[in-house]
Amino acid sequence: MARGPWGVGIPLGRLLLLLLLLSLARGAPRARSQDDFHSDICATCHEHATCSKIGRTSICMCKYGFVGNGRTHCIDKDECQFGASVVCGNHTSCHNTPGGFYCICLEGYRATNNNKTFIPNDGTFCTDIDECEVSSRCRHGGRCVNTRGSYECYCMDGYLPKGGPEPFHPTRDATSCTEIDCGTPPEIPGGYIIGNYTSRLGSQVHYACKEGFFSDSEDTVSSCTAVGTWESLKLNCQEIIIEINEVSVFNNTCVRWQINPGRINSKIEYVIYIKGQRLDPLESGHEETVNLTTESRTPEVCLDLSQGTNYTVNISTAPPRRSVPAVIELQTAGDDLLEDDGIFNISILNEVCLKLNRHSRKVGSEQVYQFKVLGRRRYLNNFYHATLFNFTTREQTAVVCLDLYPATDYTVNVTLLGSPELPSVQTTVTTAPAVKQTISNISIFNETCLRWRSMKTADIEEMYLVHIWGQRWYQKGFAQEMIFNITASSQTPETCLDLSPGTNYSVSIQALSSELPVVISLTTQITEPPLPEVDFFTVHGGPLPRLRLKKATEKNGPIGSYQVLVLPLALQSTFACDSEEAASFFSKASEASGYVTAELLAKDIPDDAMEMSIGDRLYYGKYYNAPLKTGHDYCIILRITSEWDEVRRSTCAVWAHVKGSSLPLLLPQMVGVGLGSMAVVIVLAFLSFSAV
Repeated sequence: MARGPWGVGIPLGRLLLLLLLLSLARGAPRARSQDDFHSDICATCHEHATCSKIGRTSICMCKYGFVGNGRTHCIDKDECQFGASVVCGNHTSCHNTPGGFYCICLEGYRATNNNKTFIPNDGTFCTDIDECEVSSRCRHGGRCVNTRGSYECYCMDGYLPKGGPEPFHPTRDATSCTEIDCGTPPEIPGGYIIGNYTSRLGSQVHYACKEGFFSDSEDTVSSCTAVGTWESLKLNCQEIIIEINEVSVFNNTCVRWQINPGRINSKIEYVIYIKGQRLDPLESGHEETVNLTTESRTPEVCLDLSQGTNYTVNISTAPPRRSVPAVIELQTAGDDLLEDDGIFNISILNEVCLKLNRHSRKVGSEQVYQFKVLGRRRYLNNFYHATLFNFTTREQTAVVCLDLYPATDYTVNVTLLGSPELPSVQTTVTTAPAVKQTISNISIFNETCLRWRSMKTADIEEMYLVHIWGQRWYQKGFAQEMIFNITASSQTPETCLDLSPGTNYSVSIQALSSELPVVISLTTQITEPPLPEVDFFTVHGGPLPRLRLKKATEKNGPIGSYQVLVLPLALQSTFACDSEEAASFFSKASEASGYVTAELLAKDIPDDAMEMSIGDRLYYGKYYNAPLKTGHDYCIILRITSEWDEVRRSTCAVWAHVKGSSLPLLLPQMVGVGLGSMAVVIVLAFLSFSAV
């Protein structure tokens, strides 16, 4: 028995057998083949080269992206040396890498394959990013204009730039757009402003000349201009001089005259000054002033004159009107006076004044008349205005002015008291709507409700005409108009309007007893967009189907974007849809709190629908659509966001539940397992043989 070097005894026969097996395993020496020479040459190739056999010759060639002899050196080829615009295209930067290169779009541009980097051999190029797709990019009152690689901001119509240049960039300039306000309109001597007005761009102020003035110019409108000032007017209101002609006397004590037509279309107030001297010099004289207001071109007035008296009557207009006075002289008869016969009549002097004419020739007799006044408005069922009073007079012609409401139909019944027959006369009077404004201090509360102050008498019912116009800048075809009446007895009426969200409104309110409406503008805030229409499904460990995204209607405000969010399934119950935090997949908190995997602008969504896959490794907006991690449970959420006038609203819907996501075993892992198993078998066999 022979002993080994470690002192272990091995039988000589077994030792010889082992040596024989080893010799057989090595094999007998053989001649070097052509393949051996090929292997020797390939062993000398550079690490960035490949060995190729061409016929009976083997050569080393540098790999793509490297240059050299293939054996001693292979140097990286700089593909970017010819310039980014040549290699990658316009608006790019070129980045060389060992054996290759990649392209990146410059700021303000994005790759058409929606990836951050690209190689132009697939047709990808850099296209301009329209930054103006983001609402409120240029702040309040600003208008965004896209440029190549950037954007500029201008102030919208009705706004002026302040604090900086125009155009401006909100991240660089302090420019703000302020709404144009022209302030108080200019005053016109002898003129006045008709109705209400605002001082915003495009607003108009209408002028008219005051009573007693006229203008040859028809330029009666001034507009608020884009530079914040009112347009100048050529309106020149001049005073009118009224000519009083053809004065005559009738019925002994009545006077009539004519005026030139001129430019006067309204009522004129006259002053009639009477001075009388009795025929008997021992008796005192008679001096009196009478006022008369009428719109007649041939006015007339019956005077209460004494019998047997010489009178001088001076007729002129009351200020501010001007006239050339007219003078006439008359003499009253001195006949004996008869007894009072109780006959009288009523005539309308003006809108609120009546003239009571007694037929009695008995001067100085006192009579009492009872006035019953009842007013109704045809558009109000519960409106009544009734008054009852007595009027005592000694005059043959008396004027009684009534306290009447505007826009009302009145019946006036006058009865002579103290007479056995109780004679009475009835007449009707209709008052015109008020010329002055009867609504003031209009205000908005609770966004869609209006409250105002009515200058009418307390507890008197009034009807208001409400006219509403609504428009949306983001929906050209949207138009809303409503007309209705409301009735109120309060002096501070209020009404709440049924308005649509996200809309600009103009509201006109007019009391039917007035000629002038009040106009106010209001804007309703946006509300949550409609819930996303999704087909919910649950996936257990299998592949995700393609998600179908349907476009929502903009009935509650302009829709800006659609976002797809990936959340851990356990966080679904605590997720806040209106949270503005939007982590990307690459943020540190994405695994624990979820992330936005895709963002699509509303304008990029087709009218019918579009489909997308979760985890397709593309960029949607600025968010990377990463594959889901294996072995995790996820909740896929679709969020729709509206944003307008610094208000943001969102709605969410759960799109899918993904439970126990998994991936198939990869080929390198399978090969590694197989080789490991073979190694274990060989070792076990050797140990078994050695132990024999």
